[in-house]
Amino acid sequence: MSDNKKKVVIVGGVAGGASAAARLRRLDENAEIVMFEKGEYISFANCGLPYYVSGEIKEQSALTLQTPKSFNSRFNVDVRILSEVIGINPKDKTVTVKKVVDGTTYEETYDTLVLSMGADPIRPNIKGIDSSKVFTIRNIPDTLRLKEYVDYKKPKSAVVVGGGFIGIEIAENIRAVGIDVTIVEMSNQVIAPIDYDMAAEVHAHLRSKGVKLMLNSALEEIEETENALYVTVNGNKYETDMVVMAIGVKPESKMAVDAGIEVNSRGAIKVDSHLRTNIKDIYAIGDVIEITNYITKEKGYVPLAGPANKQGRIVADNICGLGTVYTGTQGSSVMKVFDLTVASTGLNEKEAKHQGLDYGKVFTYSANHATYYPGASMMSIKTIYEKKTGKILGAQIIGSVGVDKRCDVYAVAIRANMTAYDLTNLELCYAPPYGSAKDPVNMAGYVIENTLTGKVDMIHWEDLEAAKADENGILLDVRTQGEVARGGIDGFINIPVDSLRERLSELDKSKTIYITCQIGLRGYIAARILSQLGYKCKNFSGGYRQYQILENDKNNM
Repeated sequence: MSDNKKKVVIVGGVAGGASAAARLRRLDENAEIVMFEKGEYISFANCGLPYYVSGEIKEQSALTLQTPKSFNSRFNVDVRILSEVIGINPKDKTVTVKKVVDGTTYEETYDTLVLSMGADPIRPNIKGIDSSKVFTIRNIPDTLRLKEYVDYKKPKSAVVVGGGFIGIEIAENIRAVGIDVTIVEMSNQVIAPIDYDMAAEVHAHLRSKGVKLMLNSALEEIEETENALYVTVNGNKYETDMVVMAIGVKPESKMAVDAGIEVNSRGAIKVDSHLRTNIKDIYAIGDVIEITNYITKEKGYVPLAGPANKQGRIVADNICGLGTVYTGTQGSSVMKVFDLTVASTGLNEKEAKHQGLDYGKVFTYSANHATYYPGASMMSIKTIYEKKTGKILGAQIIGSVGVDKRCDVYAVAIRANMTAYDLTNLELCYAPPYGSAKDPVNMAGYVIENTLTGKVDMIHWEDLEAAKADENGILLDVRTQGEVARGGIDGFINIPVDSLRERLSELDKSKTIYITCQIGLRGYIAARILSQLGYKCKNFSGGYRQYQILENDKNNM
């Protein structure tokens, strides 16, 4: 920055705004920095809010990362809480500020303006939405109101509308205090960043914890009587004690629109790679902006804390003339679902299909560490890759331990444009309590490599009906007789893989052999035996384990 003292006004704190202010001060000790926040908290852990409701996070103070006083002491930022910026005048380079306490307004000048207003919870225009027994959870006041109701009114039942991150986390945390929970979700699955074939495993876990799922269902009306609260879902009326709305968020951008700042159809502010808006000296960051997908380069909207923090740093760099570029968002996320961890990064299959990409997918099941060391648990991994190059496009992982570690490896692999061949060469940390000599990420790379190099032909469970209908096909289950006795797929004959060489005469070489096992590994071994002996084989990725999960989920719909 030049020797001239510049005045930077930041609208909104929390993740993006507070990060921008702190970085700006570290770069320029002389800048005048003013940060406005319409609430009374400038920097709080909004991702931790659901855990305060259950008491997992016990102290409210733990949610407050910085106070106005501490932020001013450390970074010399003029923090003005309970001050809502209600208008922008780009021509005069001023903002209109309303004092929340008394409603009075005043004008504040700026040289550079940073918009970090975030997003508001979506509240559909339905009857009864304004009931005092209907809650959202986006900030600390929301959370305190919800916790007070839970602690003092002692509700016995709750309907959570929305099966995304916040909806699932709220469901878990109010279930933890003994409340019966029903999740109402318009889609056929929870947690949109993962695909249905992975979400089915989450559905089973939620049901095992006593959470009721109403998928493919829409909330139509809320009715409050003197003694009860009723919700209408898909035309049916249900009684409940409270409703939590968690159907997503929308950018808080009306003020920007009124000032002539360009937004997309969703209302997210358009920015360039330096996070500049279309109006000179006005930047925007966080949940209020449109992002560029790192992989597809398509525009989108991904309101996550990680990108918001990084954008805050980058915008400060650019204000100070460093020219730092935001290279895009890949949507890396992780969440706790009772005893499970669910993580994803990059593209899911829905997005890859929507983009018309020539992609492939594999399902692998690996232990989080060496199985001979006590306490190993399995992880379900779905990897999306580009067929032509083997480039990794996305990953989804579900398990109890070690999930975040592996998904972080995938996130780095995607950012570095690595391929499945690169995954096989990664030298990851190994000791029996922590991993395996062939890490689960290595294993996914091996499976994709085998597919790309023609060592195995992989098909999936959406291909099952076509396989059953193939008159020139044989359905083969290579698990043990004991496993098959406990459950199998209709139409499959059983020849255990260890007996396969001795029973080749039972298989017609002129037909295609569709092979399954428990998770896909023994099926691959069987396919390698048979293909080298002249048989045409197709191995079902994910095996009977995935089939069983999907079938059970469909039966519970």
